[in-house]
Amino acid sequence: MESIEKNIDKYIDYLKYEKKLSNNTISSYYENLKKFYSHFEKKNILNLNADEIRDFLYDEGIVARTRAHYLTVLNSFYNYMISIEYVKTNPCETIKLPKLEKKLPSFLTIEEVDRLLNINPVKIYDYRNIAMMETLYATGIRVSELCNMKISDIDFNECTIKIFGKGSKERIVPMNDSTYNALKNYIDNYRPFLLKTKVSDYVFINNFGNVISRVGFFKILKKLCKDAGINKDVSPHTLRHSFATHLLNNGANLRVIQHLLGHSNITTTQIYSHLSNESLKEDYKMHPRD
Repeated sequence: MESIEKNIDKYIDYLKYEKKLSNNTISSYYENLKKFYSHFEKKNILNLNADEIRDFLYDEGIVARTRAHYLTVLNSFYNYMISIEYVKTNPCETIKLPKLEKKLPSFLTIEEVDRLLNINPVKIYDYRNIAMMETLYATGIRVSELCNMKISDIDFNECTIKIFGKGSKERIVPMNDSTYNALKNYIDNYRPFLLKTKVSDYVFINNFGNVISRVGFFKILKKLCKDAGINKDVSPHTLRHSFATHLLNNGANLRVIQHLLGHSNITTTQIYSHLSNESLKEDYKMHPRD
């Protein structure tokens, strides 16, 4: 029988080439499996029973949400091992975790978005930042999709952007006038100065002439929020949540929002209907008899 390390590598290849999961998801699964394997360094993890795995999951220091993620990863791993006939049963099948309380994602108000987008450009990179923020809020794409966006993905004639989402799934999202103008201005007039002597098809370039990273974007967003006086805990996903919530509040169809966000399952998109209800309750407080 092959070593556990080789089996894990085969499983990771399966996730990448057959399941076509995103690199971030695969990396997360791999890290979880490495920690799990290290925990049982003196045992063969293919021979573990449910009690041993349960003890690991409830080990001190593992919070409920991480516990649930571990169980998802381990279920997937053991089911794969069954499919290639390395084990006969999945020891995780009988392990049930308490249901996690679903947290509604935070979002910005329209007034907060306006403040965030109201950047007074002074430096060359300010025009890039304007284009990034306009694009993220106007399209609802993920920050990884924003960073991976290429010049060839933008169709200025049709006012659309081709997005490659999780598992390399392709979708087309429209651009509004603000995004069109911000992108065109940045690409034509300022991006060449950021590239310097380098050549790249990536749209968003950092100050060293390389493609901007997720971490780099996060730092920019944090600074812009501070400058705009936004005191909420804002992440790149907050703009995605804001995009979907504002669309829904203005009457957009949930199926359309599902497509724009690149959700494979509409149940993932339905959380925004809860956000919309929360917004409705806040607005209702304005009733004179409340």
